[in-house]
Amino acid sequence: MEDSTHIPPQTLTGIFLRFLRFGLLAWGGPVAQIAMIRHELVEEEKWISPQRFNRVLAVYQALPGPEAHELCVYFGMIARGRAGAFLAGLGFMLPGFLLMLALSWFYVAYGIHTPALQSVFFGMQPAVAALIVRAMQRIGSHALHRDRWLWSIAIFAGVAQLLDVNFLFPLVIGGLTYAIVTRGRTRLALGLVVASIFSMLFFAIAFSNQTSADVATTSALKATTIPSLFISGLRAGLLTFGGAYTAIPFIRYDAVEFGGWMTNAQFLDGLALSGLLPAPLIIFSTFVGYVGGRFWGALVMTLGVFVPAFAFTMIGHDYLERLIENTSLHAFLDGVTAGVVGIIAATAFGILYETLTGIHAWIIFALGLLVLFRSKAKWTIAAVILGAGIYGLIFLR
Repeated sequence: MEDSTHIPPQTLTGIFLRFLRFGLLAWGGPVAQIAMIRHELVEEEKWISPQRFNRVLAVYQALPGPEAHELCVYFGMIARGRAGAFLAGLGFMLPGFLLMLALSWFYVAYGIHTPALQSVFFGMQPAVAALIVRAMQRIGSHALHRDRWLWSIAIFAGVAQLLDVNFLFPLVIGGLTYAIVTRGRTRLALGLVVASIFSMLFFAIAFSNQTSADVATTSALKATTIPSLFISGLRAGLLTFGGAYTAIPFIRYDAVEFGGWMTNAQFLDGLALSGLLPAPLIIFSTFVGYVGGRFWGALVMTLGVFVPAFAFTMIGHDYLERLIENTSLHAFLDGVTAGVVGIIAATAFGILYETLTGIHAWIIFALGLLVLFRSKAKWTIAAVILGAGIYGLIFLR
């Protein structure tokens, strides 16, 4: 039977140690991580059939959260229930969390005040911009499907982001619009889009002065609270459609623009550090939380980001698998994902504007982008970040 499972007896300790090993080898981003899990558990040990694996992966790709981590939780669930799901997910994320926690402590305690370290991080920042642009292209090529409605939703969400409209507005509108379109009610969808555009423009004009005043008062870094860090992480965890890169604009908005507890340069440094670690990229949230609230801030923000990834499976994967077959819901999620692509594009534009300020930055960005487009090796991301840091150390001192 296609859906039968053939899982050898597993102890809880064995599950934790197996997925801890996966976490220690989790280089190269979600594609490499998923391939590693598939190779061992599906192709070699045949826990489930390839057909079932593909269907499970499709479910998690439609839901928010880092897919590789969610797959670990899923395999732990079918092996030993909720306890196995928790230990599998914990094992996979633990190495990256501990490494990022240590790097965050060093970064905050000792800073990058020496010329050598400053040059390394200045070199890494344009490489991070290249990573975001590459991710935007990869996610967009899968999410937009050459569909003019999805492209329109992405453009709408990108413009809304540039106008400082709360990101939830274009995401909800995008999801509703595409769900309506797939039911053949094009005129209603057009009416919703037009009404949303007028509402968005009214908001931008009415609150432009207030926004300027708010920006002026947040030029200095602010203090934050532990509950607000948890909420920020949870919101990001619930909105990471299409992979961890989609969390970047939401966490950046909370930390840099609205919350103001870190600078854009610090945010990019955190992204650069996460690219060096064997972990899901979303582990940069640990760095963001540490800057905002030291150890407890890092812990609660990471917890907030990963809670949905645990909860979806531990609450009931079978229910979600049936739910995701609902065509209207699938269309709504497609519309939301298209909106997220637009928000990433707008965020990337802002980061490029602030980062590419000299000839060396442009060289690093161009070379990084070239390597990211041409290479499929699992070490590519780490190599690009390290290479950019070395370039900065040599030429930017």
